[in-house]
Order: sequence, then structure tokens, then C-alpha cells
Amino acid sequence: MAGEMDKSSDRSITKSPDAVPVAVIGVGEHGKKHAKEFQLVAGAELVGVYDLRPERTLEVASELGVRAFATLDEALGAARAVSIVIPTSGHAEVARAAFERGVDVLLEKPITRTVEEADEVIALAAARGRILQVGHVERFNPGVVAAQAITRRPLFFEIHRLGVFSPRSLDVDVVFDLMIHDLDLVLWLAGSEVSDVRAVGLPVLSDKVDIANARVEFDNGTVANLTASRVSTERVRKFRFFQPSEYVSIDFTRRDVLVLSVDRDGGAPKIGFRKLETKPEEPLRAELAAFTDSVRTRRAPLVGGAEGRRALALAERVMICIEQHAAQVGVPLVRPAGQSGEI
Repeated sequence: MAGEMDKSSDRSITKSPDAVPVAVIGVGEHGKKHAKEFQLVAGAELVGVYDLRPERTLEVASELGVRAFATLDEALGAARAVSIVIPTSGHAEVARAAFERGVDVLLEKPITRTVEEADEVIALAAARGRILQVGHVERFNPGVVAAQAITRRPLFFEIHRLGVFSPRSLDVDVVFDLMIHDLDLVLWLAGSEVSDVRAVGLPVLSDKVDIANARVEFDNGTVANLTASRVSTERVRKFRFFQPSEYVSIDFTRRDVLVLSVDRDGGAPKIGFRKLETKPEEPLRAELAAFTDSVRTRRAPLVGGAEGRRALALAERVMICIEQHAAQVGVPLVRPAGQSGEI
């Protein structure tokens, strides 16, 4: 129902006079969502889409009433900013082309295939004075926004991101496809450097890691326990953390936050329970609106290249631990060259 409401409102959005011309590069399942949401961002004007598959480009362009670009160069020539939603193995190359044309970039997560590529992309963006945002969309989840505002000193995180298996995930490990969202959030909220990582993971329905658990420790004593799975019987998106006198629980699906607190003033401890107020925003739309605002104002994005690199580097550490454990117990793993699952 909500999707239908959004669709019916596409033509009723009032665009600002200085709307930023944007294009979407890669219009698979998720890229098409980017394109549709851009049409609902008042500060953006979707001028067209481009995909390596000409038939897909034409299909999406026709549906959305925008230009179907024949080449990447044509898309970059028509846009001031682009959203790049392609397999991670192509992120660095396409971002490089965009920066060299003076175009700002939103790169879907993970930022690049390797940390070395991330360093190259970050350096080029800085040298060309371009905006680089990374698509860690959960930072824009209303529940996360509300919880971050009351975060003081989180000491322990317990996170579960579980889903059912999809053929869309055949080319990517669950660490880079799902867990990386939560690794980014933990890095953001913990506010400290990582001191130790331990992890295990197993292939179940594919030859890649389908379920993984990681324990991440920080210099300030904070500990995070993360589980990501794409072979569960139900979809779970729970993010919980504990700080002095408070337990905070975020439900990504409901986009809400529950807080259990203890009041020790004046005698016996009293247990308080409250639901934080949240804004009813679509996370992807909020992310694209924030990117558009950064393009227009030249302010640094909430999730820039440095933040994307940190999440990627931690995901790499988790995968190395998983591979070491798999070798120890004799479980064969296939490490893909680097895909985001965006096709």
C-alpha cells in the first residue's frame, strides 16, 4: 500500500528552481529504487538512467519518463551528480570517470572492492573537489536517527540481521551484503578504534559465506556481537545496545526505538519504558535527499569516503577471520572478487 501511495505521488512533487540534475548508473532491482526515489526528492531532478543492458535502460527510462542514456559518458555529460548502483567490482572505475568529468557521486555500499581502491577513489574526489557519499542507508533509518541522538556511552551491542535466501545474493558474501550495514553503525556509535576482531562463518546454500557471526572489541572497552544470515526462516532486523542505566532497541523494519531505563534517584530503582519519537521518513529517500543537499551546498556528507572505507576495512578483517577459521576446520570457501549484490 505504501509503495502504491509513493507511486501515485510521483508527479505531484514540487521541484525546487535549483534542483540538481541527477542520473542513476545501474538500474537493476536496487538502482531502479534509487531512480524512483530521486523523483520524490524536491531538490533533485532525475534526468535519466544508464545500464550496461540497453534493454533495461530503455525499460526503466520509459517507465519513469526520463532519458535513456546510450553510454556512461552521455550520462555523465547530462548530470551534475550520479548514484552508482552497480556491482562493487566496477565502483572505482565508474567513480573515477565521474570525478574526472566534474560529477559528484553516491556510491552504493561497500565503497569499493578493496581498501586500496577506496583510498584511490577518496583521494581523487578530494583532488577534484567532488562530493563522495557512500550508500550506508541505515544511517538514515528513522529509528537509528532517534537512537543516535540519545547515545552516550554504548558498552555492548547485540545485532541480528537475518533474511531468507535469494538468488540475488549468489555473487556476494553475507558480510559484505548485509553485515557491513551494522559494522558501519557500530563504528559510528562506538566512537573508538577497533582493537580486536573474531569471527566465524559458513557456506550453507551457496559456496560463499551465508551466515556469519563477529565479535568486535574497541579500545574504549565497547564490545559488539553481530550476526548476519541469509538462510533464516524469517526476516529479522534488530539492533540493540546497552549503555549505563539504559537498554536501547532499534527495529529497522518498524523503524522505531524502544528504551528501557533505570532511575536510581530517591530510593528504590524504578524501571522506565518509552518509545522514542521518530520521523516517518523512507530511509533511501532521506539518503538521496541528503546527498542532493551536499551536492548543492558542498557540505560534507554524513557518510563520506572515510566512513565507507572504515566499514569496508572492518568487513575485510571479519572476512579474514572467517577464512582462517574455515581453513582450520576444513570448510571450503569461495571468495568472490567483490560484489555488492546490486545487479
